[in-house]
Amino acid sequence: MTIVDGPNARLVSIADAVSRELQRQGIEGADVEAIAEAVQNAMAEPAPPAEGKRPQDLNSTNDD
Repeated sequence: MTIVDGPNARLVSIADAVSRELQRQGIEGADVEAIAEAVQNAMAEPAPPAEGKRPQDLNSTNDD
């Protein structure tokens, strides 16, 4: 495992993990950097709004 500090540390860690997994599966020729960027971008997207009620909106009569 590679340990990197700095602004690209997360991207390098993702690329390292993807590279190791592709090697484990015997896949060659994949663009690891592009895959790592796609993973990082997906992780940076805001989560979809939660469904249901917020905990502070619940009470003992919430049967609906």
